[in-house]
Amino acid sequence: QAFEAQCTDAVVLYLFDMPYCSGHDLRGVPLQARRALLQRLLGASPPVQVRFSEVFDAPPGSVLASACQLGLEGVIAKRRQGHYQSARSGDWLKLKCGQRQEFVIGGYTDPQGARTGLGALLLGLHDAQGGLQYAGDVGSGFSQRALIDLKKALDARRRTSSPFDAASTINGRPHWVAPTLVAEVSFGAWTRAGHIRHAVFRGLRSDKPAATIVREPVLRLRSAPASAAAARPQAPVSRLPVTHPQRVIDASTGTTKIELVRYYGLVGDLMMKHLRGRPVSWLRAPSGVDGALFFQKHTETGKLPGIRQLDPALFTGHPALIEVASVQGLLSAAQWNVIEFHTLNTGTASLAHPDRMVFDLDPGQGVPWAEVQEAAQLTRAFLAQLGLPSFLKTSGGKGLHVVVPVRKLHDWDTVKGFSQAIVQHMARTIPQRFVARSGPKNRIGKIFIDYLRNGLGATTVSAWSVRARPGLGISVPVAWDELPLLRGGDHWTVNTVHPRLDTGNTPWQGYARAARGLTAAMAALGHAPAQD
Repeated sequence: QAFEAQCTDAVVLYLFDMPYCSGHDLRGVPLQARRALLQRLLGASPPVQVRFSEVFDAPPGSVLASACQLGLEGVIAKRRQGHYQSARSGDWLKLKCGQRQEFVIGGYTDPQGARTGLGALLLGLHDAQGGLQYAGDVGSGFSQRALIDLKKALDARRRTSSPFDAASTINGRPHWVAPTLVAEVSFGAWTRAGHIRHAVFRGLRSDKPAATIVREPVLRLRSAPASAAAARPQAPVSRLPVTHPQRVIDASTGTTKIELVRYYGLVGDLMMKHLRGRPVSWLRAPSGVDGALFFQKHTETGKLPGIRQLDPALFTGHPALIEVASVQGLLSAAQWNVIEFHTLNTGTASLAHPDRMVFDLDPGQGVPWAEVQEAAQLTRAFLAQLGLPSFLKTSGGKGLHVVVPVRKLHDWDTVKGFSQAIVQHMARTIPQRFVARSGPKNRIGKIFIDYLRNGLGATTVSAWSVRARPGLGISVPVAWDELPLLRGGDHWTVNTVHPRLDTGNTPWQGYARAARGLTAAMAALGHAPAQD
């Protein structure tokens, strides 16, 4: 997927074995010795894109649990003294987090509705006699690019007869192809008939000959968690049953519900820094990002561990607001089909005064990304002239968020009015770049700096929240010197964010200490707050 999207900057090659070196055949040398030589050759400072795959000297159940939390396929366990063999052997075992393996493509069906290219791939596995047995189909997980490329590759392999064993029963009027392409597929379970259920296409495997593809035996550790909702080692939570784990929530990437739950389990500690102590609202997508979406600020929390209702007196005249009180709450919400988490610009102690201003840079039609980056720098520079520090994060969508921490000294009308005055000043000063009025017609070729998020009851998507839109972009804190490196407001997604987690919230160090009052800044702009 990274190569298809031409987003390969974060691709890293992990080296784990070396069967040959400088013309010498090392296959008969024990694994431990082969790896020691490989590590010496890489040296102490290998290139950042090439890394040595370390050994994890820990209980297998713990290692597998961590791998599953990272959204990985599983773990390979190897004998230290094992020799290299170009075949399966008892010297290495595949410990899986879920069901996933390669299948041979033997045909495809026609697309239905608005879909183009193909409907589903017909999959097969070789039996002990070498016959190709039908193993079911996969009709989800395809991006539009994948559908186009697959159809082209399949058309080049068309044939008139079925490549599957004569005993295989396949309904409909499929198109047959020569069984030379190999697809990697994740799935929920095997049926008694030997067919897969809840399948999701993951990609083609050009590195594996089709003739070698058979049903893989699966070894599971009894102590391994059943889902990625299991605890992170440093922040234990109770096990959480996930309904419909293999349901695809984003057809453009094939991402499933269980992968979303795993993501929120993985970033829980990072995200709680932005959620804890703030009223939250969320966006639910029971049918995935292409279906109906439901925005909620209030809900019963009895069946949602880790989510708590706030005192109704906090917001008089309205139903009780809610708060994500722990990582368990993130997982509970994700299991309840929540994709986006939004927070108010204040804490749960009192709603009387906001503690931040948010400027959402929302580009209109035809605005190139470079101008969005420039707009963020201009916003930062003007805020600095007013004596206000600012912090940056991607929106997970099209734009960027510039956030100003403020002391809780001013009421909502004052803060919102001042943020509007800032936006209006910038729109007057640089009208070729900015507009101060929302609406698609006003923003064609320009950027609307949305100040409306600074009113009482308005919310902004939280850092580390996934966005409920195709691609599943993520709102991520970034340092200002990283701005030129960003490729868009959705620079990171659920499928690409893992290397970024090491950086975490570091770009926002000093955020709380940076809070300022607004009186001096308002005077510098010549803005007088409205009087009651």
